[in-house]
Amino acid sequence: MSENYDPNNIFAKILRNEIPCDKVYETNYSIAFRDINARAKCHILIVPKKAYISLNDFSLKASNEEKVDIFNVISWAAENANIKESGYRVLTNVGEHGHQEVKHLHFHLLGGQPLGGMIKKLDII
Repeated sequence: MSENYDPNNIFAKILRNEIPCDKVYETNYSIAFRDINARAKCHILIVPKKAYISLNDFSLKASNEEKVDIFNVISWAAENANIKESGYRVLTNVGEHGHQEVKHLHFHLLGGQPLGGMIKKLDII
C-alpha cells in the first residue's frame, strides 16, 4: 500500500464491495464503472485495484502488467460506450493544484457529446 493512502476512500470501498457501483468492465488489475456524478453523457471511471494514490504513485510502483491493463481498459470502455469514433477525453487529476478529490488513482473517460475546450488559455508574457 502506498504511503499516506486512505483505505477508507470511496474507491477502496467500491473495490471491497462495501459500496455498489454500475460496473461496465473488470479485469484482474482494473475496474471500470459509471460515475454517479456524470459530467458528460458518457462518464466512466477507470480505477486500478491496488492502492495507488495518483498517476505519479502508479507510474513508480505499478507492474508493467497493471500499466498496460489500465490503458487497455480505457480503450475497451471507449469502444464499448460507442465513443471511440466520435472522440472522447481521458482525464486524471493529481494533487491539490490538479484538484484531486479522491486520493486513489482514477481516470475519467468522458464523451458522447462535444466536450468543449480544455482550461482557459493563459497569456504568458
